[in-house]
Amino acid sequence: MKSTLKLLVIVLFLVATTAAQLIKTSLNVTVRDETGNTVEGATVMLFENEEDYTNEANVAAQGVTDAKGYVKIKELKSIPYFIIVRKDDKDNAGGGEKTEKLEAKKINKVTVVIQ
Repeated sequence: MKSTLKLLVIVLFLVATTAAQLIKTSLNVTVRDETGNTVEGATVMLFENEEDYTNEANVAAQGVTDAKGYVKIKELKSIPYFIIVRKDDKDNAGGGEKTEKLEAKKINKVTVVIQ
């Protein structure tokens, strides 16, 4: 019985350790319009610094929202990102252009409103 319990503890430890190593720093972005509806097909671009953001150069990561207005961007650094979201003539200029510092090895979340 003791050996079974020890084995179970070891297996649980290994599973927990492996799961922690598998989670990469990521950002889940939900895009909404000014009325609160989610926006499908919006382009989300992340920049590591303000100069790249201003010049729209050196995009660190990008994605396009799905039918639910959602995109997951994986394997990011644990830093704040400048963010541009666009769809047609709408964007997030004037608010919500920078994320908080992303928590390492966590799934971070942000909602961006475009108008």
